[in-house]
Amino acid sequence: MKIHEYQAKVLLARYRVPVPRGEVAYTALEAEAAAQKLGGTVVVKAQIHAGGRGKGGGVKVVKNAEEARAAAEKILGMKLITHQTGPEGRVVKRLLIEEGLPIERELYLGIVLDRATGKNTFMASADGGVEIEDVAAKTPERILKVTIEPGIGLQPFQARQLAFGIGVPGAVANAAANAMMALARASEALDASLAEINPFILTKDGKVFALDAKVTIDDNALFRHKDLLELRDLNEEDPLEVEASKFGLNYIKLDGTVACMVNGAGLAMATMDIIKYAGGSPANFLDVGGGANADQIRNAFRILLSDKAVKAVFINIFGGILRCDTLATGVVAAARELNVKHPIVVRMEGTNVELGRRILKDSGLNFTIAEGMLDGATKVVRLAA
Repeated sequence: MKIHEYQAKVLLARYRVPVPRGEVAYTALEAEAAAQKLGGTVVVKAQIHAGGRGKGGGVKVVKNAEEARAAAEKILGMKLITHQTGPEGRVVKRLLIEEGLPIERELYLGIVLDRATGKNTFMASADGGVEIEDVAAKTPERILKVTIEPGIGLQPFQARQLAFGIGVPGAVANAAANAMMALARASEALDASLAEINPFILTKDGKVFALDAKVTIDDNALFRHKDLLELRDLNEEDPLEVEASKFGLNYIKLDGTVACMVNGAGLAMATMDIIKYAGGSPANFLDVGGGANADQIRNAFRILLSDKAVKAVFINIFGGILRCDTLATGVVAAARELNVKHPIVVRMEGTNVELGRRILKDSGLNFTIAEGMLDGATKVVRLAA
C-alpha cells in the first residue's frame, strides 16, 4: 500500500526521523493559512503517488502566504504527468505546505528487501535528488549498501560507516547516523517494503532532514496495522485494482492486449514471460490465488474484460487448492453472464483437470483448450492478433 509524502513523514517522525515542519492543504485558502503559520519561504508540493513531481510542475518554492495561495490555485486540480504516472497523469487533490530550508547538500537513503538474502538492505548515496535507478545504472559504485540483520537492526557502526562513506562531514555525522537508524526502526515497525528518503539533506546551519519521503507498506502485513488502512487513497489507485481488492483478488494493469488469469505470483510472472516469448504482450494479470471460488472467478473475469485494450484471454491455472472443476464452472458462468465475445484460451493442470476440461467442452461455448503453457501462449497471441 502506497501512501502520500506527508503521511510518510508523520509516520517517520514518530520514530525520530527529522522532518521539516509542514501541513496538508486541500484548498488554496488552507495552503495560504498553512504558509502564514509556517512563516517565510515555503514549498508547495503536490501530493500524488508518483515521483518526478518537481519536473512536472507540481513543486513550487514561494516567498510568502499570498504566493503560496497562488501556487496552490495552479497546482490543485491539475493533471500532473511524470515519468512514473504515465501519459494519463494524476489529478492533484491535496498539497503539502512545508517550510523552506537552507540546503547545503542532497543525499539519498533507502531500505528495500534483498530477495537473494531475505534481509533488508540499507542503501545510501551521495547522489541525492536524482532517480536512484539512474545512479544504479550509470554509477553503481556510488551506492553504498549494508545488510540489516533481522532482530538486530541497523547498528551504530554501520550507520556511521554509511554516513562517512557518502561524505557527511564529521560535525553532523552523528545526526545523520541517528536519522539512518531511526529510518531503519521505522521501516521494520511499519512492515515497509520500501522506505526511501530522496533527498536526505544537510542544511547550511548543520542539521539533517528528510526533505522527501516515500513509504510503501507490505499489503500482507496490514492485518497488523489496521490503523494504517485509513491512509489508503483510492483516488491514487487504478479503479480495476481497487475493484479486484474488494473480492480478495490481485490485479495489475499493463499495456498489451492479452488478459491473463492465473493463480499464484510465480505463475503470473511465467505466464507474462511466455506470452512475450510467443510474440504477444500482456494487457494485465489477475491472480485469483489458491482458494478462489466460482463467484471470485466470475468477478475476476468481469474485471479482466473491463480493460478495453483486451483482445483475448489466457487462463493459466495449476489446480491445487483451486480445483480445475471449480475454475471451469466459474469461467463458464462468467462467459454466459457477461456474454463474452473475446477468444478464451484455457490451460489448466492439476486436481480434477479432466472434469474441468469436460465442463468447458460441454458448455457449448467457444473455449480453446491448450495442452501446455507454450501451446496456450502461442494460441492466445494468434487469436489476439
